[in-house]
Amino acid sequence: MTKRLLLAALSALALSPAMGAAPKRPVAVAPVPLPDVVRVALTTEAGTIVLDLDHKNAPLTVENFVRYVDQKRFDGIVFYRVMRLAWGPQPNGLIQAGARGDPKRVLKPVAHEPTSQTGILHKAGTISMARLAPGTATADFSILIADMPGLDAGTNPNDPAGYAAFGHVVEGMDVVKKIYDLPLDPVKGEGFMKGQFLAKELKVVSVRRIKIPDAPVVPPAAPIVPPKG
Repeated sequence: MTKRLLLAALSALALSPAMGAAPKRPVAVAPVPLPDVVRVALTTEAGTIVLDLDHKNAPLTVENFVRYVDQKRFDGIVFYRVMRLAWGPQPNGLIQAGARGDPKRVLKPVAHEPTSQTGILHKAGTISMARLAPGTATADFSILIADMPGLDAGTNPNDPAGYAAFGHVVEGMDVVKKIYDLPLDPVKGEGFMKGQFLAKELKVVSVRRIKIPDAPVVPPAAPIVPPKG
């Protein structure tokens, strides 16, 4: 299998939930009043990852994610998967966490918002929803270690819808990389995902909305007074 075909195959599986029953079809839900950017702190046993979620450009996906945050449904979930790619600038790949189909946590799935619609591309530090078919994303998500354009809409002929990116890391990429470096179990998983699961899952303690600090006030520059004479 060529590198190009392998990347396409990995991209098709890259953000798929690892297990759990297939979610129900997406349904309309009442909108959540949110600002253009929502900041959340994802506190893990390895440290805190701070994310800015782009509500302006990916409203449905962000509102879905924030429901889980506000209802504390993400508290106690785990990072369970690390995909490491051997090519390109290193480190390369992603880490994945979520509810894994837990019926006590999972809400209705959210409609798919492709990158061609949102303009949010899969770059290093991007957070993106895991899914099976488009429109099945619920409570599993990935954070990218490096740019992965194969996850954008229109780049993979086997899955032209791509995945729904909806924000990016603003603090804590060192924590993301720490999770990426955790030991893997070589026998967990099936197919392309075999060997991509953590030997010991990493707990997410809590996920909370936090305030974005106000921009510092820059005092006006003193007027330049020409010298006399």
